[in-house]
Amino acid sequence: MTLGGWNYRYVGPAELRSLVRRDGEGQSVRSPTDFDAWVSARTAEELAEPFTFVVDEAGVLRLAPRRREHVVCAGGEAVLSAGEISFREESGRWAVDEVSNQSTGYCPDISSWSAVAEALDQAGIVRPSGFTHEVVFRRCLSCRQLNIVREEHFVCVFCDEALPRQWNVDQSERQAVGGLPVASATARTGARVPSRVGWRGRSRLTP
Repeated sequence: MTLGGWNYRYVGPAELRSLVRRDGEGQSVRSPTDFDAWVSARTAEELAEPFTFVVDEAGVLRLAPRRREHVVCAGGEAVLSAGEISFREESGRWAVDEVSNQSTGYCPDISSWSAVAEALDQAGIVRPSGFTHEVVFRRCLSCRQLNIVREEHFVCVFCDEALPRQWNVDQSERQAVGGLPVASATARTGARVPSRVGWRGRSRLTP
């Protein structure tokens, strides 16, 4: 445990970790002044789509373009949460439009919202009471594959074993799990997996 809850270590493909470069981390936003400076430099086109975000181990919000990997945004370090976020301006203030924990590099639990809320409050950004889109990650204890659970269907799409109710992605086999595919637990029912589900938006489950 650490500030704001669990810290989540990177569990994604090794080739994406190799993209981490010194000074390539996301922009740190520690205060309303920081956020005002950052958002004023964004174009209308940039603000029209979500951004990659992480909350680092110090509880600081880091923001980067959507196409930047979460592990790059975090400088390769562990995080308190990660996902995607978009903003809107209302009544002269900036507010969160949508925010999710959708990061298949870190697979944070939905309970990581508390760290996100603290970081957004620190940055002076109006926020919702929780993630507007929640992603439930679970690792199968039998086949070790990583699943995205949908509609409370806690069954592994790969081997049909029951999935744990508690978050369990980063287990003792941490060195062995990088690069495992992510699947939706509704895939067997024919429900379409969103195009943004997968390793940072390039899903191995969709063409």
